[in-house]
Amino acid sequence: MPTRVRRDRPGVLRSRLGSVAGQVFLLQVVVVVLLVVAAVVALLLQVRHDTSTEARNRSLAVAETFANAPGTRQALSAPDPTAVLQPRAEAARRAAHVDFVVVMNTDGIRYTHPRPDRIGKKFVGTIAPALAGRPVTEEINGTIGRLVQAVVPVETPGGRVVGLVSAGVTTQHIGGASDRQLPLLLGAAGFGLALATGGTALVSRRLLRQTHGLGPGEMTRMYEHHDAVLHSVREGVIIVGDEGELLLANDEAHRLLGLPEDAERRHVLELGLAPDTAELLASGREATDEVHLVGDRLLVINQRPTALRGGPAGSVATLRDSTELRALSGRAEVARERLSLLYDAGGGIGTTLDVTRTAEELAEVAVPRFADFVSVDLFASVLDGDDPDPAGELRRTALGGIRKDAPLYPVGERIRFIASSPQARSLATGHPVLEPRLAEAPGWLAQDYERSAQIVEYGIHSLITVPVRAGAQLLGVVSFWRYEKPESFDEEELALAEELVARAAVSIDNARRFTREHGMAVTLQRSLLPRRLPEQSALDIAYRYLPAQAGVGGDWFDVLPLSGARVALVVGDVVGHGLHAAATMGRLRTAVHNFSALDLAPDELLGLLDELVGRIDQDEAAEGGSVPIAGATCLYAVYDPVSRRCAVARAGHPPPALVRPDGSVEYLDVPAGPPLGLGGLPFETADLELPEGSRLVLYTDGLVEDRSHDIDVGLELLRSALAQAGTSPEDTCRRVLDARLPARPGDDIALIVARTRALGPDRVAEWEVPFDPAAVSEVRARVTAQLEQWDLDLLGFTTELILSELVTNAIRYGGPPVRVRLLRDRSLICEVSDGSSTSPHLRYAATTDEGGRGLFLVAQLTERWGTRYTPTGKVIWTEQPLP
Repeated sequence: MPTRVRRDRPGVLRSRLGSVAGQVFLLQVVVVVLLVVAAVVALLLQVRHDTSTEARNRSLAVAETFANAPGTRQALSAPDPTAVLQPRAEAARRAAHVDFVVVMNTDGIRYTHPRPDRIGKKFVGTIAPALAGRPVTEEINGTIGRLVQAVVPVETPGGRVVGLVSAGVTTQHIGGASDRQLPLLLGAAGFGLALATGGTALVSRRLLRQTHGLGPGEMTRMYEHHDAVLHSVREGVIIVGDEGELLLANDEAHRLLGLPEDAERRHVLELGLAPDTAELLASGREATDEVHLVGDRLLVINQRPTALRGGPAGSVATLRDSTELRALSGRAEVARERLSLLYDAGGGIGTTLDVTRTAEELAEVAVPRFADFVSVDLFASVLDGDDPDPAGELRRTALGGIRKDAPLYPVGERIRFIASSPQARSLATGHPVLEPRLAEAPGWLAQDYERSAQIVEYGIHSLITVPVRAGAQLLGVVSFWRYEKPESFDEEELALAEELVARAAVSIDNARRFTREHGMAVTLQRSLLPRRLPEQSALDIAYRYLPAQAGVGGDWFDVLPLSGARVALVVGDVVGHGLHAAATMGRLRTAVHNFSALDLAPDELLGLLDELVGRIDQDEAAEGGSVPIAGATCLYAVYDPVSRRCAVARAGHPPPALVRPDGSVEYLDVPAGPPLGLGGLPFETADLELPEGSRLVLYTDGLVEDRSHDIDVGLELLRSALAQAGTSPEDTCRRVLDARLPARPGDDIALIVARTRALGPDRVAEWEVPFDPAAVSEVRARVTAQLEQWDLDLLGFTTELILSELVTNAIRYGGPPVRVRLLRDRSLICEVSDGSSTSPHLRYAATTDEGGRGLFLVAQLTERWGTRYTPTGKVIWTEQPLP
């Protein structure tokens, strides 16, 4: 049966070997084995020492005997020493049981050797002492193994060394005692091992029953844990025997029950405990969470018998102080609530970059979880985005509370706190101030005796003031008021208020900085946008410009009067936000102004803008700019009220919308060119005829793009808003923004609505001039007649002079056909066109020049003049103010 158990249950054997009994058994076996190994090692060392000594003695004796043998000295002086000495040496070697006997001359050249091929070669070993007359013995590793050799001199009677004799023997040929002693030693060790194993097995069996198979580490941990649990836990532990005697009580049980030091081994009824508690412990009955009053403590007692599962008779009881647990639970709940408050403050304060809203969020988070009323007072300059002015006034920025009728300063009130007030002390020292009882705080009462009395009468009784600190700057002060809770604020709540305000201060300062930068950017942007629309008769215009809440962008628009009563409309959007985008927008707007003065076609003007943006990008990259311009979009349209035609080109910009006089809405089919700055691709111009009274709608993408939907959806929503708008441009702008303006625009919005007008035939006069200098007189006559018809007789002389000069130049330096056109608009416009692209230049003629004064006179007589090029030639135009 035992054999089967060991074979079938190897895990049981391993567990027993790991127990204390198994380890004792293994220790005995290891000790016996170590003793046997030590004996064997000692024997081997002794044998080796004896072998070496015997080898030295034997080799030295053989070498000296042969060196002093008769005839050895005479043979060395023979003609052939080897023939005489080799047989003698081999005979001596075999007789003495050594491995070699070598005779050599004083130079170490061998005369004899067991191997004849070694004769005549130099001896390997130390011969210097022997040449000096002293024998030498040494142990070396030779070709035949580990050996000991001796070298002795062969001397004449006079003491002169005439030769050397060496004898050597290997260590394996010496000894043999170890081979005879080792079996005996091993046998004795085996017998001792068997006896030790048997005795240890009996002891281990007894230990196995007593230790329940536990190992040393387990037993050590068991007792260590026993002491640690009993004397370290915050629960009392009592073990009572079956007779009611106290067997064990840990430190906590002594503290909770007030037990005497000699309580153990005494009956529990003799320990002076309360009768109900002593009865419970003596009875040994089961108890679950029974509450007993012991002194001023409420103890929760649990008791169980120990006789379960074969254990000793008795009971064990645990005691827990519910009074402390309840207090601890309350403190933990307070700590959890405060951490939750700070966590919510981190996520609920600073959701916007608005100073006022951030202050309101602080009040919303703190009421009612921390205070019943919260007021936030900031320096007035902080609300404008400027640095705080310590000498300036404070403005009540936010006020929150559980009631609306508190007699505190209202929002918007300008306040100057006196030096003795808690708020002023917080601002002066930079530290929070606690006023636990306001009715007894003279410094606070002196701020406003009437209002302070109302506050105290209202029921507000405690105050904490905390400065709003951002780095070294103080932005204001926050006041926390207690009304509903009867307890005053304490020091722990003071620290919590400081932490709460510190988190809010970062958001308030960020909002202040954003307000300042946003205001600077808006100011810059508005200074770059047109402040008023220029006077012109071609279009009835209304516009709206709304900067983004999150950051100023680079949207712009412009209305540019051109020659011939035409008007150019421009809408653009620079990629990016902030000051950089606004400044770049200003550069582009200035460039459009300059390019429009050249009367370029829309596609040519966009091409020049594209080159300009590309150069800006290159300059930014070369200077290592941190905010490089990635491009811009632009739409440029030129409307002619005479022909009612509109030339439009766009560079990556949304298409313009057209609202016809019947109310129908369409997006004009204008080729979409690439955004400005990409380069390499041409732009195209769409030439459209617009009915009089049509509304041309230009806008930026902030009006139609939204994160919640695609741009196509935005365009359809814009179409719907335009279809429902009135006929006037102002009503159209209002209707579109009411329908499409988001609550917090994420991008700038620029909107222009231009209703077209037409310059009727009664205000236009046009005729063709023969290509003959004599036709100039006819032109003067027709001009005079037309001006009389328009009641502009006062302009007759100067207009005749202007047209005479221009027509003469066209015939002399230009090419056919030559045409003259007069337009009566806000000014009198004269235009002379010809088929040449050569442009005249204004110059100052010398006193001796016969010509060159015509254009100078034209420039002096007109308000403006210039040249514009057409596909078939050029047009020289002038403008004269109407009388």
